[in-house]
Amino acid sequence: MRILVVDDEQLLVKGIKFNLENDGYSVDGAYDGKAALELFRENRYDLIILDLMLPEIDGLTVCRKIREESNVPVIMLTAKSEGRDKLIGFEYGADDYVTKPFDILELKARIRVILRRSGKGAGRSEDCIEIGSIKADLLQRTVYVGKEAVDLTAKEFDMLATLMRNKGKIFSRERLLAEVWGKDFPTDIRTVDVHVRRLREKLEKDDANPEYILTKWGVGYYFKAE
Repeated sequence: MRILVVDDEQLLVKGIKFNLENDGYSVDGAYDGKAALELFRENRYDLIILDLMLPEIDGLTVCRKIREESNVPVIMLTAKSEGRDKLIGFEYGADDYVTKPFDILELKARIRVILRRSGKGAGRSEDCIEIGSIKADLLQRTVYVGKEAVDLTAKEFDMLATLMRNKGKIFSRERLLAEVWGKDFPTDIRTVDVHVRRLREKLEKDDANPEYILTKWGVGYYFKAE
């Protein structure tokens, strides 16, 4: 799967690229509308993530030109949240709309939904992950232990989802900080330990002897493989 990410915020493009490449996508980046159209015409993409406000050529014009030449799915990014802007985006051919600031896991979930809807997402991660008695819905951002709903903070959910989607994979504290907090991650790696402790208290039968969120001493944390 090849994705084009277009935004004039270079750090945002690099952050999205980093996260999507970790999920196995091939990702190109562009920082203005002119470069985006050049890449679009030179390559074949399965999905395009496109900012509304772009230098050179604005996002709506880019979307319209793309739609004149292709049915490739387009997710529009914007700092604006007014309903009118969303309607205009849809009229110009956008398939979905994400308002900044956004949660990277939400963006990933929307990408999977659109790719699956377009027939290109077969075999990718599901939007609901269930391991043992723990079930996480990535779209609704809800978690259940058995039939009981569990209240998690946004970062607790993001950390749990990251670990569950990569079950059996060991994450260092530094890697979890980058994955969950992105470019704004705190400098104190003990933040990870605090969130892991809270997750265990909320999800494990015995948080002192966890069954799901496990520690690889001297390395980091992982979610047990089935």
